[in-house]
Amino acid sequence: MTATLTASDLLAIPTFQNLPAETTDWLLAHGEAREYADGAPINQPGDAAEYMMAVLRGGIQFFSLHNGSREPRFRVAAGQVSGVLPYSRLRVINGLGAASGDTRLYVLHRDHFPELERVSPELVQRLVGLMSDRARDEARGQERDEKLRALGKLSAGLAHELNNPAAAIARAAEALAQRAQAKPALFAELVGHCPSPEAMRALTALAVPGESPALTLSALECADREDELADWLEEQGVPDGYRLAAGLMEAGLTREQLAHVARLLPAAACPAAFAWLEGQLITLHLIRDVQEAGGRISQLVSNVKTYSHLDRGGNFAPLDVPAGLESTLNMLSFQLRAKNIIVTRDYAPALPLIRGQVSSLNQVWTNLLDNALDALPPGGEITLRTRHEGEFVRVFIIDNGPGIAPEVLPRIFEPFYTTKQAGEGTGLGLDIAQRIVRDHGGRLEVQSRPGHTEFCAWLPVGEG
Repeated sequence: MTATLTASDLLAIPTFQNLPAETTDWLLAHGEAREYADGAPINQPGDAAEYMMAVLRGGIQFFSLHNGSREPRFRVAAGQVSGVLPYSRLRVINGLGAASGDTRLYVLHRDHFPELERVSPELVQRLVGLMSDRARDEARGQERDEKLRALGKLSAGLAHELNNPAAAIARAAEALAQRAQAKPALFAELVGHCPSPEAMRALTALAVPGESPALTLSALECADREDELADWLEEQGVPDGYRLAAGLMEAGLTREQLAHVARLLPAAACPAAFAWLEGQLITLHLIRDVQEAGGRISQLVSNVKTYSHLDRGGNFAPLDVPAGLESTLNMLSFQLRAKNIIVTRDYAPALPLIRGQVSSLNQVWTNLLDNALDALPPGGEITLRTRHEGEFVRVFIIDNGPGIAPEVLPRIFEPFYTTKQAGEGTGLGLDIAQRIVRDHGGRLEVQSRPGHTEFCAWLPVGEG
């Protein structure tokens, strides 16, 4: 709703203070006051940016929309000026603006800006300075959000990658605990039958896993052998022969090997002896599973360390480009597998080192690969190519997706420009990538047609 407006209202705004009375009168004559209840919308995403707004009372809370939810971006408090300002290129408001408390605004339509320049160049100069500060702060915030968005994607993939080996370790630990509890009773039963030293040596000699027949036999042949072994065990008086047969055969043991041990043992000792043997073999198998899962976790941690460059500072240093590309692929491996993406590597031999910051360049590769992943359908292909040309190393990231529309291509590196749905991107990924490459003394180029989108980073050679 509109409301009456006085000179004292405007003079409460620091930007409007110490101006000639004629300027204040002009602002009163050409602008108006509007009032909003707490939480009432002031603008919707996609609205045209038409008004300069000075907050007389209350405030404006701006939100960004991410996947259908509102996330607070920043608040314009009483005494501050927001909205479109003179010389601003802002045409569309991307976020949602809502009243924060009982809010009263002074608004001036942008159509009056040319006249304002004639009436008060001093005020226009103040507003332009305000716009520069705001643009700088907004760029920092958007860049932070872009980094957090990329980090969120990497974290989600890393969490999934860590979950599998961690779950394997938990399962193995539970099974090991059960077997450890059962072993004393089995051993006591076995010793109680007084097996000969020769029988014990023969039994313990089998407690080392061999090659599993599953590696050389078909599934049907393995099933037949397992059934035969289970039947034989039950003939020896082993009550749970079918349960033991799978573990014994998986360890590579044959009926003939077990029969040799059975001949050396008292008949009554066979159930406990073979149950102990199966338990020992499965225990070793579970330990191997824990070692493999632990190794996988260590590898993931190493990948993160290499990618984030935790072991070195942020200074420029000689860098191996393919190593950085591979490090980034490792971090994106979950996303690549989720879409069944084919990765083709075409690295030039004897590629010279470049001089740069690993963490910064890894952000370039992440942004470019992330864009390719978003563009590709399941089963798509990404090609990584490197070439040495004169004083430069050229790094190509190519995808066979639908391509970039011709009308979009000229604006692809503009900050805040995005073709993604609201909440899915900030429009800063390629802008950041371009700035990082420029900071390294290079340039970033793009060409695209349906079925072939190619980003090429030129990076100067430098080992010193």
